[in-house]
Amino acid sequence: MARWILGLTGGIGSGKTMATRYLEQQGIECIDADQIARDVVKPGSAALDAITAHFGTQVQQPDGHLNRPRLRTIIFSDPAAKQWLEALLHPLIQQETQRQLKESQSPYTVLASPLLFEHGQQKHCQRTLLIDAPEDVQCQRSMQRDGASSAQIEAIMQSQWTREQRQSLADDILMNDQDLEHLYQLLARLHQNYLAMAQAKSEMR
Repeated sequence: MARWILGLTGGIGSGKTMATRYLEQQGIECIDADQIARDVVKPGSAALDAITAHFGTQVQQPDGHLNRPRLRTIIFSDPAAKQWLEALLHPLIQQETQRQLKESQSPYTVLASPLLFEHGQQKHCQRTLLIDAPEDVQCQRSMQRDGASSAQIEAIMQSQWTREQRQSLADDILMNDQDLEHLYQLLARLHQNYLAMAQAKSEMR
């Protein structure tokens, strides 16, 4: 496993992607939990075959990809279906996450996950960073990025942990309520701190 892991999280529209992009530009490997979740159900995968067998062909698009909106509708209205899906996917996602963390070679590694705390992924991390923003800023950014309505964004936000819940668990909190330059300035200082922490841990081995 990587010598030192930073768990990075935040709600919708908080700026997680911009933060990981900056850290990648500094030579830090960023493992994206959302991307892993997509990869384990790619066309031809055993997981997608199992999902299709369980829920029917309605959850598969004509091109062979998972019909995520359709599946989401099913599991939101059926707790048993949600439990079945999580029992299938969580071990696969966990296994692939561990593999990528183990193979990382950068000075420290970022595990970026919107559900870092909800899924207990912080247990793999030496430190956690919350990219935070006021809810009105989150909503505005998400509407501009996704073309979604405010009602759709608010529904997603209500299904996630509150800012206060995340804040209570995060080691570091970066308030991202201004422009990109401000975000990068704050990240630059944190990045240097994390490099020092990772180096100190390495020297203790």
